[in-house]
This record gives sequence, structure tokens and C-alpha cells, in this order.
Amino acid sequence: MTETRFVHKNAERWARFEDIVKAKKAQHPDALAEVFLQLTDDLAYARTHFPGAEVTAYLNNLASNFHTLIYRNKREKRQRFASFWLHEVPLLYYKNRRFVGYSFLIFTLSMAVGALSAAHDHTYVRFVMGDAYVDMTLDNIEKGDPMGVYKSMDQSLMFFGITFNNIKVSLLAFAAGIFFSFGTGFMLFQNGIMLGAFQYFFYQKGLLLPSFLTIWIHGTIEISSIVMAGAAGMVMGHALVFPGTYSRKASLLRGAKEGVKMVVALVPLFIVAGFLESYVTRLTEMPVWLKGTIILGSGLLVVFYFILYPRLCQRQAAHTSLKQS
Repeated sequence: MTETRFVHKNAERWARFEDIVKAKKAQHPDALAEVFLQLTDDLAYARTHFPGAEVTAYLNNLASNFHTLIYRNKREKRQRFASFWLHEVPLLYYKNRRFVGYSFLIFTLSMAVGALSAAHDHTYVRFVMGDAYVDMTLDNIEKGDPMGVYKSMDQSLMFFGITFNNIKVSLLAFAAGIFFSFGTGFMLFQNGIMLGAFQYFFYQKGLLLPSFLTIWIHGTIEISSIVMAGAAGMVMGHALVFPGTYSRKASLLRGAKEGVKMVVALVPLFIVAGFLESYVTRLTEMPVWLKGTIILGSGLLVVFYFILYPRLCQRQAAHTSLKQS
């Protein structure tokens, strides 16, 4: 598509967006968010195909004005807490869904690498997990309680320690994105390697299913949240590497703000994961159906909020925008 055709095709729609900015009236958060997403998509296209062109500078300015309007909207400000969780975060994850996919792919592949490495080298698990942890687990297996490690600490201390550690890991995974996303990729790879090797260790001992039904009670939410934190780090890294028409500093700041919001949204999930690991995972004698229900419910929660619900929000925002235009 040529620049002239691109402008002709979208000029009328951009004019409506300009009218919204000039009016400065309170708009439904979904409508504003949808318009902003459309503008950023148009801007991304213009940056790719018409770098340095007037239309790119125009869209950059219009998107910046819209960003300002969103955060000056008083109605949204009064409902800031609810709007953050119900609109802003889902739309951010929808906008950056490709980075969620990249993060998931890196983690999944690294799990496979960890499992294959453990399969071909019997010392690999000790190298990854440490001798003390492996010896303790082997001792628990001999005692007939393979998952005994989850019963070794006071529940309250365990909850605070695990929750704090998980939040710290997610923040580090995000912050590592400053190294052009490679730092985030390395952390995802490192964690995936450990998990893959750990699960293969139990497979070698004939305990894959019992370990899966125990570890993933809390691991479903915990691991999914680490993957999402990795996506947030990639958002920041991508903004640094590909600033487009923005200065590199301005682009980095925009990417960092989006990434921070994506990570902050994970804090409640880490609290839930910490609670499950400290108070529920240790109940190893629970019926299999109950363990499976918790794992399945956790998985459905993650898929709904980070994949299905963002799509629903985007469609509702588009519908609202059409009605108001």
C-alpha cells in the first residue's frame, strides 16, 4: 500500500479521532482504549512502511494526544482501580499478545531442553537443582513422601517467603528486558530448564503423575505469571530496540510504563500462588479429582484473564467506538 492510499483510506477515521481529542469530553474507557489501539496499530504500520514521512509524524502526535486524553479522563480517574483491572490491563495484554506468545514459546522450549538434558546426563539434575535439594528429595522418596519438601516450613513463613520471592523473580524478569530483551529471555530459559529437569527427575523415579498433581497446584498460576512477566520485559526491550519515530529514550519510557502495568497486574496472582503452595500443596493426601480441579481451575483462570477476556474487551471497545462515531 502506498502512502497516499494509506492516508486516503484512513483520513476520515483519523479526523473523527481528532474531534474526540479536541472535544476533551469524558468518553467510555473502552472506547478510548480501542481508539488508542487503532492509532498505535496505524502508527506501527506507518513506522514500518513510511519512516520519516509526514503521516508517521502526524500519527505519532495524534497517538500522544490520545494517550494524554485517556489519563485526563476524570471519570476513569474516579474508577481508576476497577478500570485498571477490567479494561487497561486486559487491553495491554491484547496489544502485546505476540510477546506473551514469544515468552511462552521460550519457556516451553527451555523446559524441553531441561528434560532432554536430564535424560542424557544423570548428573544434570544435581547441577541444576543442587545436591542438597536432590538429596532431600531422594530421602523423602525413600520415606514414602516424595512431596515432603512442601511440609518442611511453617505455613505463614512459607507464604510470605514464597510470595516475596515470586514477585522478586517477576520483577527481575521484567527489568532484564532493558538488556534488549536478551536478559528476559535468559531468565525464562533458566527457569524453564530447571522446571523441565525437575519434572524429568520425578519421571525417572516413576513419580511423574504424583509430582505433577502436587507441583502444579500452585505452579499453574506461578509459572504462568512468570511467563507474563517475561512478556512485559520483552515489551520494554522491544521499545528500546525499535523506537520508531520516537526518540529512543521516549520509546523506552513508554515501553517501561506498559511493562510495569503488566507486571503489577501479576501481584495478586503471585499472592494466590503463594497461598496455594504454602497451605494447599502440602496436603498431599488430597483426592486426585480435587487436585485436578484446582489445577484445571487455575489454568482456566489464566487463559480467561490473559487471553480470552482481553479479546472480549477489544471487541467490546470496538463496538462501543462504532456506536459513538
